[in-house]
Amino acid sequence: MRYIDLPEHGGPEVMQLAEGDRPEPATGEVLVRVAAAGVNRPDIVQRMGLYPPPEGASPIMGLEVAGDIVALGEGVGRWQIGDRVCALANGGGYAEYACVPASQCLPVPDGLSLTEAAALPETFFTVWSNVFDRAGLQPGEILLVHGGSSGIGTAAIQIARALGSRVFATAGSDEKCAACEKLGAERAINYKTEDFVGVVREATGGHGADVILDMVGGDYVDRNIQLAARDGRIVNIAFLQGARVQVNMLPVMVKRLTLTGSTLRPQLAAVKAAIADALESRVWPLLAGGRIRPQMAATLPLAQVADAHRLMESSTHIGKIVLTNDQ
Repeated sequence: MRYIDLPEHGGPEVMQLAEGDRPEPATGEVLVRVAAAGVNRPDIVQRMGLYPPPEGASPIMGLEVAGDIVALGEGVGRWQIGDRVCALANGGGYAEYACVPASQCLPVPDGLSLTEAAALPETFFTVWSNVFDRAGLQPGEILLVHGGSSGIGTAAIQIARALGSRVFATAGSDEKCAACEKLGAERAINYKTEDFVGVVREATGGHGADVILDMVGGDYVDRNIQLAARDGRIVNIAFLQGARVQVNMLPVMVKRLTLTGSTLRPQLAAVKAAIADALESRVWPLLAGGRIRPQMAATLPLAQVADAHRLMESSTHIGKIVLTNDQ
């Protein structure tokens, strides 16, 4: 099979299209012929040598795929050869074939192409795990999504709005803000020209945000604490502007705030399986019904992976970047 090799760490140019043996599924795994694979920030960090794959995971990059199942490992019950699935992978997605845990597979939602389905798993697993499981967002509560025009952000806005929450978002241009509002954000704040703390406070009558999903870090950490409502929950999933910050912790105590965060890839298989079950029951009907849809920024052939990473690092895109295999 063809796959993207990473012979050394560095910039996008270090990735190379290579040929190697097709993997074989282990117990509890399925082998997917990959039609498309999503590109995510953790891929960038792995390419740079700062996010090694967990023990036993494929060294090939790529954390989400869509395609058809071509082989079954022992102990796989639900899936059959020929089933069309999208799946959260532990690695190996940048290839023509990838082994994934059967419990991390989901059916391709009605009405979506395999390319669109490849944009779902990593993003939707991350949003559900952090916004709904960890932060416990409830209908009627107020969610603030930083990076609202990213793959994570566009998913979070749509899911939270569809499930009954008020949503605000930040983004870096008027075009991105307009895209966030089109997806259901009550108000999108251009962080280059506006203060999100003041805007959200005014729009909520001083209440603030019950849940804040942050991938920025840096000085946003203290500003999130300022903005959070009483009993608010702040979830960090990345620190694009730095993880070492100085903050005033007194409001955390006074407002009874919860500061938390997570990474998805190292979590136990049982945890990921539970997230998959929740998504299938709560979110997949919304996808099949057309109430939410993955936002596609760009689709590129596997061989143009360097261009895909450059686009991701430019932060000029709105939505998901996906690599495709010609099949």
